[in-house]
Amino acid sequence: MIYKIFRTPEWEALKADGSTLGAPVDLADGYVHFSTAAQAGETAARHFAGVEGLWLIACDEAALGSDLRWEPSRGGEDFPHLYAPLRLDQVAWAQPLPLVDGAHRFPAGME
Repeated sequence: MIYKIFRTPEWEALKADGSTLGAPVDLADGYVHFSTAAQAGETAARHFAGVEGLWLIACDEAALGSDLRWEPSRGGEDFPHLYAPLRLDQVAWAQPLPLVDGAHRFPAGME
């Protein structure tokens, strides 16, 4: 699984429209940013520090097909980038990403 963090309005728009080109940073960069389970915590801390009302979206990378590319990013580490709209039918699950004592609490068992 790979993961995308959305603000509530972005998640609501994906549910309503059936697809999205992503958040403003995704639109600016030309692809939808994802993280692995190991990368998601740092992504949340760097880009969503103190932000409430977030959603964690999980996708099976195989469902994203050949539009998913692994490319060097933060610290030279490879991150998954989707060069196509993310479709709602590609989302395996979504759940709130609560802010607890200043840090986002990720679900147990993320792989």
